Amino acid sequence: MENVVIASSEADIKAAEAVEQHHAQMAGTLAVRVEALVAAAAAGDRARAEDARSVLVGWCEQDLVPHALAEERTMYPAARAKVEAKLLVEGMLEEHNVITGLVQLLASTTDPVRAASAAKALQVAFENHLSKENDLVLPLLVAAPDVSVADLLGGMHELLGGEDHGHPAEESHHAGSEGHHCNCGEEDDAGYPELDARAVPHAIRHATIFGALDAVRPGSGMVLVAPHDPLPLLKQVEDRAPGAFEVSYLERGPEAWRLAFVRRPAA
Repeated sequence: MENVVIASSEADIKAAEAVEQHHAQMAGTLAVRVEALVAAAAAGDRARAEDARSVLVGWCEQDLVPHALAEERTMYPAARAKVEAKLLVEGMLEEHNVITGLVQLLASTTDPVRAASAAKALQVAFENHLSKENDLVLPLLVAAPDVSVADLLGGMHELLGGEDHGHPAEESHHAGSEGHHCNCGEEDDAGYPELDARAVPHAIRHATIFGALDAVRPGSGMVLVAPHDPLPLLKQVEDRAPGAFEVSYLERGPEAWRLAFVRRPAA
């Protein structure tokens, strides 16, 4: 009897890549919102810390937790049916319990230090969890001849992402003037949260940055650390959200480029 090897379809590969990109966006959003809370708590600014905590909890309840539940309905049953992945999926379901528990802790505490600690623990747990999904679960499903990843994830907004999340940060996408060349001299970063893109794998770097920028609310900002002058990224940001951000260079190499992105207020 001949061994028949059924290769993954292009649709399956694209579906898996879409999930990975969405994971990167979520990781970027979480990183910026956690950093905002940690920075406010460290500065002893209770009002700013409470605001950052509330925004983080809202995003977790609107995006992160529904994403986890969508995985439990789609990806996990298919992977768990494979003998080699049964224990892995069971462990990842327990990780979901840890993640949702940390979200509940964040929602219930008003102490800035406790909230910052829970937020940082949530970020570490979530990023570790996503790496297992990207590196173990998705490749397993894509390689399985009896699983169609495209069909499995088709229409799953919480897994594949979308353009209509409705976050407060996205309300000003049509504000401001064209281009990204505003105030390109040295400036103070105003204590904005920082995302070091140099540590992010190249394949998901831009998606992570987009997720982080989505977390920036009108009138606030983010500092990006890049390994080179990110001119292609700046064009993509402008194409994605025309006039939404005022961008200024804080450092111009040679080892790092630091840029401040400030979201303009809604018109």
